[in-house]
Amino acid sequence: MSHDQAPRATTAAELRDLASAVAAGLRHRGVVEGDRVVVSLPNGIELLAAVWACVATGRVPVPLDPRLTTHERGPIVDDVAPAVVLDSLARFGELLGDDRDELDAHPRCRPMHFTSGTTGRPKGVWSGFWDAEDARAAVLEERELWGFAATDVNLVLSPLYHSAPLRFALGTALARGAVAVLPAFTPEGFCEAVERLRPTSMFCVPAHLQRLLAHLETSPAPDLSCFRLVAHAGAPCPDPVRRGAHALFGTEVVWEFYGSTEGQFTACSAPEWAEHPGTVGRARPGRVIGVDDDSELWCAVPPWGRFSYWNDPERTAQAWRDTEHGPAFTVGDLGRVDAEGYVYLDSRRTDLIISGGVNVYPAEVEAALVEVPGVVEIAVFGRTDERWGQRVVAAYVGDADEDTLREAARQRLAPPKRPKEYERVTALPRTATGKVRRTHL
Repeated sequence: MSHDQAPRATTAAELRDLASAVAAGLRHRGVVEGDRVVVSLPNGIELLAAVWACVATGRVPVPLDPRLTTHERGPIVDDVAPAVVLDSLARFGELLGDDRDELDAHPRCRPMHFTSGTTGRPKGVWSGFWDAEDARAAVLEERELWGFAATDVNLVLSPLYHSAPLRFALGTALARGAVAVLPAFTPEGFCEAVERLRPTSMFCVPAHLQRLLAHLETSPAPDLSCFRLVAHAGAPCPDPVRRGAHALFGTEVVWEFYGSTEGQFTACSAPEWAEHPGTVGRARPGRVIGVDDDSELWCAVPPWGRFSYWNDPERTAQAWRDTEHGPAFTVGDLGRVDAEGYVYLDSRRTDLIISGGVNVYPAEVEAALVEVPGVVEIAVFGRTDERWGQRVVAAYVGDADEDTLREAARQRLAPPKRPKEYERVTALPRTATGKVRRTHL
């Protein structure tokens, strides 16, 4: 990483000042409470400041991957009808002036992240606005669980438009800690940042750990004693990678958790995992996890953990049910809970592909490619990949050629969603009821 690209640790005071300037800029442009603001910026402090400015003044930030194609982004923007779209650093800069607006002590809502699910239609996960008591409780829950403090330096490895890295970064800043953002993850860039910045916390996905461990087989490890918290999630973690992380950072430092864009389920320390191999931990404080007759996991949450799908009451109703512990939601994952309350995942949502920590929904990819001339039908599935966990593969019936399919994917899909392999087949394997057997593929 060249020195001009190397991240610096931005203090909470600097970040708050930048967010206050953004809030004033939004006000000058007529953006009022309740308005949506699309934030589609490169990974950096600007993205974090824009989100903080919104949630702390009653506007709703909608973080989007800047790599989304027009085909992907258009329906989302139409759905949320934003007052402003921040899709370049130049547009971000236009908001900045001498004015500063005061920020609330606690965010009034969660950012609205989009997730596709099995329908292929991305939908926003909307927390609604919190009252002062719930807003404070939401911040304190994260702070008490992860120990965010003014002495922290949070190193951001993942794209901040994802919910988990954004939660860790903003949670650190709200506790008056500093934040440093890697523009993109490389093992070399990570090692250089550790030596220079001495970070205390980070969120990562297993693919980051896998690449780091492979790099350290041939390169000296930096001094990692600065870390008090290394949290990983976002994809199943292979045991050798998990044990490698435990050895590298220390079992008192490494945690993993299980959650989704919709909400958080569990947290698990390294010693707990060693005592209960295969678990993703116990329910986070204030939550109760149970399973139904179909082994689907449901999580009862406190008021600040509730959500709806934006403009989709039907899908919202399917995700929630009343339980003796209060309203509980599901994202369709299957698992079990043992007598001590430890949760074990048996399978993720039936067709979800997790590639490098990024959720890829086959229905969304299929919808983008089924209209390609020469495609009769198409099925997308995940195949095991040593580096990324899974890679996206497409099997199709028809006489379309691979180059045409690749070009259509390039135009319509962001890079993580584009199939890495295409296989022409005479017919797709189906169940008696006509569903595609992805496991057979």
